[in-house]
Amino acid sequence: MPQLPAPDYPDDVRARLEQDAREIVARYPDSRSALLPLLHLVQSEEGHVTRTGMQFCADVLGLTTAEVTAVATFYTMYRRGPSGDYQVGVCTNTLCAVMGGDAIFEALQDHLGVGNGGTTDDGKVTLEHIECNAACDFAPVVMVNWEFFDNQTVRSAKQLVDDLRAGVPVEPTRGAPLCTFKETARILAGFPDEREGAVEASGSAGPASLIGLRLAKGEAARVVHPRDGGPHDEAHDGAQGGAAPRDTAPHDPSPSEHLSSHDAPQDTSASDPAHPAGPTAEEGE
Repeated sequence: MPQLPAPDYPDDVRARLEQDAREIVARYPDSRSALLPLLHLVQSEEGHVTRTGMQFCADVLGLTTAEVTAVATFYTMYRRGPSGDYQVGVCTNTLCAVMGGDAIFEALQDHLGVGNGGTTDDGKVTLEHIECNAACDFAPVVMVNWEFFDNQTVRSAKQLVDDLRAGVPVEPTRGAPLCTFKETARILAGFPDEREGAVEASGSAGPASLIGLRLAKGEAARVVHPRDGGPHDEAHDGAQGGAAPRDTAPHDPSPSEHLSSHDAPQDTSASDPAHPAGPTAEEGE
């Protein structure tokens, strides 16, 4: 059976949202472009995008509810049902996964008693696995309402969710202070974070991410040589000159060592005469 029309917001809530919506729409030459921040706005009201919220967006922008629903259901950042005050996302993309993300996600499911996308009974935490958030040099990464908690372990992740449920203040590794999901949604709608010190707080890439930039500028950088031990300061030829990298003895990895790009070049079909590239027989044979 078709659903009945969505109930409207109370008059005072609708009036407040309409005022915010006018400010959002005024930022765009085409009002339809305001749909994404408007969905964040209605999400900040109820913690997820309801039928009432989608009807509100449609009314403001002169769209059909089908057009709004098509967008709201496409992006995973819009919640379709009630969720927790804190969205705890465990990165399970390749690097975080092999560094411990898979183990953290599995452990948190058991610890919280919820599956992917599930919310704890107290309504505090919603757990989900997330895709790469471009913080690979801090792997494994856990995000809470899109704030970074870097270099996590099973133990630290359990402590993190326990603190969130108990109301114990927690601080992200970098970036702005943590706030609730509704407050985060309002910030994503384009309204300023008015908490003291929040705007000044920032995060940056780690040394592993920035080393290429430093080398490009001709600066000395902390370089790891897996063949001859640990890191050391090394100057590289560039605009400012410098000594050439020191020679290292060849290294033949043992069977227990894992080959990686640090061990390149490896024999390939193009470089190994014993294994030439190309088909082994002429076409048609």
